[in-house]
Amino acid sequence: MEFREQQAIYVQIADYICENILLKKWLPNDRILSIRELAVELQVNPNTVTRAYDFLQSRDIIQNKRGIGYFVNEDAEQAILIYRKEQFVQHELPVLFRNMYLLNIEVEELEVQFEKYKEENFKK
Repeated sequence: MEFREQQAIYVQIADYICENILLKKWLPNDRILSIRELAVELQVNPNTVTRAYDFLQSRDIIQNKRGIGYFVNEDAEQAILIYRKEQFVQHELPVLFRNMYLLNIEVEELEVQFEKYKEENFKK
């Protein structure tokens, strides 16, 4: 995993876990990697993974079953969508809107590009 400097590593790890859930690599009630296992896999300090797991637990995305491990919550996907949409609206949309304004790009132009992107990347 390549970490970006502009964002805390624990948040990037939490995003990595969320993406795996959204991509259905980890389903509801699936056990996810232990703190130690994920720390070794990502080559980070276990305390950083602990912070990511605490962050995800506070948003009801994962849960710790004491003595067994961490599991994906039943409603994790919905919780992730709510969280990620909030982040997108607060942090990314203002930048996009500013660039659209500066470059004189209308929403209709983006719509065409978005449909093309979906076809190329997500259609089976």
